[in-house]
Amino acid sequence: MLAIRLLAEPERLDVLALPVRPAAEAEPSAQPVPVAAVLPDGVADELAALVPVAQLGGDAGQTWTQVRPGRVPARLLPFGIGAGDEAAWRRAGAALARTAAGTEHVTLLLPATATPAAVRGLVEGLLLASYRFRLGADRAAPALSAVDLVAQDPADYVDVVASARTTAEMTRLARDLVNMPSSVKNPEWFAGQVADAAAGVPDLHLRVREPDELAAAGFGGIIAVGAGSANGPRLVELDWRPAGARMHVVLVGKGITFDTGGISIKPRAGMKLMRKDMGGAAAVVAATLGAAMLRLPVRVTTLAPLAENMVSGAAFRPGDVIRHYGGATSETTNSDAEGRLVLADALAYAVREHQPDLLVDLATLTGANAVALGKRTAALYSEDDRLAGDLLAAVDAAGEAAWRMPLPTDYVDYLSSDLADLYSAPDQGAGSVVAALYLREFLGELRDRWVHVDMSAPSWTEGGDAELTPGATGWGVRSLLRWLDTLG
Repeated sequence: MLAIRLLAEPERLDVLALPVRPAAEAEPSAQPVPVAAVLPDGVADELAALVPVAQLGGDAGQTWTQVRPGRVPARLLPFGIGAGDEAAWRRAGAALARTAAGTEHVTLLLPATATPAAVRGLVEGLLLASYRFRLGADRAAPALSAVDLVAQDPADYVDVVASARTTAEMTRLARDLVNMPSSVKNPEWFAGQVADAAAGVPDLHLRVREPDELAAAGFGGIIAVGAGSANGPRLVELDWRPAGARMHVVLVGKGITFDTGGISIKPRAGMKLMRKDMGGAAAVVAATLGAAMLRLPVRVTTLAPLAENMVSGAAFRPGDVIRHYGGATSETTNSDAEGRLVLADALAYAVREHQPDLLVDLATLTGANAVALGKRTAALYSEDDRLAGDLLAAVDAAGEAAWRMPLPTDYVDYLSSDLADLYSAPDQGAGSVVAALYLREFLGELRDRWVHVDMSAPSWTEGGDAELTPGATGWGVRSLLRWLDTLG
């Protein structure tokens, strides 16, 4: 991963990155931002002359490369910082990481007025946009190797750089887990990755339930969804228990390591990226690991129900009745609506066994999420205005996107089954909304302290944009860590 250091004086000046802000009133063009360090002779004048010629407007995400053969620095990288807030600096850092891809080292001079939030955004942008994932024989596309941040008082930024580094590392872990092909990734493999990541982290406890234990304990949804696969299901339970914690949050993440749709089989086009169907589980596991590494003073229990939804003679069928943990039953109308079945078990278990203060689930649950909100925005459901508002604020601060959706009571009747307690996937439409209403039925007294996030669409991107790179986005890790940090 990209190495980042904080320094009081530059040690290398071969490649120098300098911030540029948009023009203020009565200024003819964008302007270089005064920085904490002394610039090499002639650089300030050259930069001032370059900005208008290069048509740098100073917007966040704008960059320019000025080559200076035989001089020091050998390259100047002026980059726009826009409004100068955290979001703008995050975008600026991402653009700089792309512009300098393949460069061994960049020295970036921070403004004397840079806020800790701005530096946090910068570091996250640099680290996330330099992410690469490739399993082929050819080397992955080059990435920036090292950045020195030169500040007037580096001590002012030590904590936010450390926090940003951990947040980015955990987001990159979630991306790795989601990007891994399902020829490698199955429930047992995923559980092993969690065990490896959690090893040695103080006050972090891991329990993995295997198929026989799941069956004996009554996790009927997880068992049913995993029944058609040669790779048995698992339930990962990861618990961060800091001393003195006054708040207990349970996070639940859908973990379908590959989804054929089961007997209600998907077409080829809908199946080829189904290695991403465990994006919710990856996000909540990574966020819990991050909470432990950051020593956040809130107890976090993560539940990741893991299964591979395959087609075989043992696969569950449309019309089957499944008995979930706690005893409620579902009539399965569509084996391609499997995620809610494993989540139902995990939610019922969370309520019955943990009785947390707050409960949040993340799931790549429905294609209807993208129909309603597009590719970049998750759908958020909650009955509690304050809880929904707090989580939406954290999502916004983290640079992700979500929109609150309704939970209309008149749709609840769609869930009524003559054979079981609930239909798992009614045919009346409103797919994302009805899926949320179905999950709510397993919450009991916690239904007003629960948030459901349908993040299927923003869990993946085909092209790079700002801090995102092609493939898995790690959506939710940054948002959850921001939110958890407000609860202590």
